[in-house]
Amino acid sequence: MSTSPLLAVEGVTIVYGTRTVLDAVTLGVMPGERIGVVGRNGGGKTTLVEVLAGVREPDAGRVVRTGGTSVQLVSQDHDAPGHHTLAEYLFGDQPPHTWASKPLVREVLDGLVGGVGATGYPHGMTTSLAAMSGGQRRKAELARALMQDSDVVILDEPTNHLEIEAIDWLAGFITRRRGATVLVTHDRWFLDACCTGTWEVADGSVHKYEGGYAAFVLARAERQRREDVTEERRQNLLRKELAWLRRGAPARTSKPKFRIAAAEALISNVPAPRDSVNLMQTASARLGKKVVNLHDASFAPAAHENPVFEALTWNLAPGTRYGLLGPNGIGKTTLLNAIASAAGVDVHTAPDKRHGRIEVGTTVVVGVLSQMADETPADVQVLPYVESLRPMVEVDGNDITARSLLERFGFTGNRLTTFIRDLSGGEKRRLALLTVLLAGPNVLLLDEPTNDLDTDTAAEFEDLLDTWPGTVVSVSHDRYFLERTCDQMYALLPQLGHPAHLRHLVGGVEQYLALRNPVQAPVGQPAAAAATKAQGPTGAEIHAARKNVQRIERRLAKIDELLAALSDEVEQSASDYERLQNLLAQMTELTAEKQSLEEQWLESADIAGSGQ
Repeated sequence: MSTSPLLAVEGVTIVYGTRTVLDAVTLGVMPGERIGVVGRNGGGKTTLVEVLAGVREPDAGRVVRTGGTSVQLVSQDHDAPGHHTLAEYLFGDQPPHTWASKPLVREVLDGLVGGVGATGYPHGMTTSLAAMSGGQRRKAELARALMQDSDVVILDEPTNHLEIEAIDWLAGFITRRRGATVLVTHDRWFLDACCTGTWEVADGSVHKYEGGYAAFVLARAERQRREDVTEERRQNLLRKELAWLRRGAPARTSKPKFRIAAAEALISNVPAPRDSVNLMQTASARLGKKVVNLHDASFAPAAHENPVFEALTWNLAPGTRYGLLGPNGIGKTTLLNAIASAAGVDVHTAPDKRHGRIEVGTTVVVGVLSQMADETPADVQVLPYVESLRPMVEVDGNDITARSLLERFGFTGNRLTTFIRDLSGGEKRRLALLTVLLAGPNVLLLDEPTNDLDTDTAAEFEDLLDTWPGTVVSVSHDRYFLERTCDQMYALLPQLGHPAHLRHLVGGVEQYLALRNPVQAPVGQPAAAAATKAQGPTGAEIHAARKNVQRIERRLAKIDELLAALSDEVEQSASDYERLQNLLAQMTELTAEKQSLEEQWLESADIAGSGQ
């Protein structure tokens, strides 16, 4: 491999007004490298990659490109001309036989647009770009860039608008391609799945680290410790993040690899992120026995002819965190809106009930974060607005000021007195999250909560959710957020000729990906499972594994019933200390059994799937 960078910046400086975004930055992209670019919103990440790509001139310094190096940039903003069809945008006036025979083209089309016939688009290859959804257009832009097989591909927020299946495919493709890749992304799972190195853009400088997100978190914590940083809250957050990365349930994600001894030194005294039993107890006291129960429910979007799901039964328990998966357009947002509307929340586009019912507990207060809605007033400053809603907030059992909470969400210095109309999209998203929490709900319905959040702010939000005593339902394509914050995963899955049905995913996101694409193994599949498939289990082993999966699923369903019943008893036994301790001990034992069974389920499901 060449020791010279394909692409480099030397002493590059960029100044906006009185603010220096990049200050004499020097770095390069080596052949085969896959670099993740992270940092706070507005910190200069997009500026850096635009300078690298040659679309922005630096105020000082220079960009060096090795002779013949080809570079492709996919920016955040859609720049595909709307008057073109998909075929015209991807291939110009080339006839189909010239591009359909190329292996790279077929691989990219299969992964992103539904093959050479573009079955993922309403009119196939003749679909107009102007008629495409955000996700469809993003896939088209990625497909066009990746089919060029350039020496360097620069992708600015490539996972925006993509569902989990497409993100999983894209991660696998990037790790297989020969050329170098630079990724600006807030998707922490994607960073870990793809990247061999990480650049952190902060305060005009770029700090370079080896490895993906997990290695970056460790290295940054070590760097801050060496520099004797006194921001105790930030240090504690980093250690908590490391603790989850090292100790999270194996059934939910394959763990990133980094220096174990160094990590253990930082997290030796850090407890698990969430005490699930204590949360259930506290939530039961706030919510009572009933939270939200759906019985044989069938709903359609407002003025829509056909229901998007039917005969759906789902009981939400106190203090439980649910992740809701499903392809775009399957009805996830409709389901959240149906629950919110039943709880008396004005969601503007309340779906039409066709049959069934939704029961909501009398003490339930629902908070909703939608994907797009921005109802905060424009002509008011950030801090006065938040203080007018609630000057003090309880977090982790302590009262903190609105200013302190705003600082946890990245609003510091002059951003506290900025008018809301002048905030960036990411800042408005952060403020919307904060105002939902300030209203004091005990049930949260979150629709893509981490959209436009940088990695640090997403981690802050997850940190707050860890001790928030209520029930959460999260619709998200952010795999890291789902695995980090959710106790149970469900999916709305399509049925040929019928509305979607709800399925409990014992194996989490890995099971969902296997159900959606059984041919392609998900990125990050455990090595043991891959080895088992390579060796080819016998028919008897596959049969035994399938029986074991069924047995485990029955037991897990029973455990969920027992935990729900114990939660009710905890509420009724609040004044009987001895009885309460016994109930909590039973809940702790059942929770440990559940985690063990989930790990066993994943192993058996991998073997059982070998016979498909």
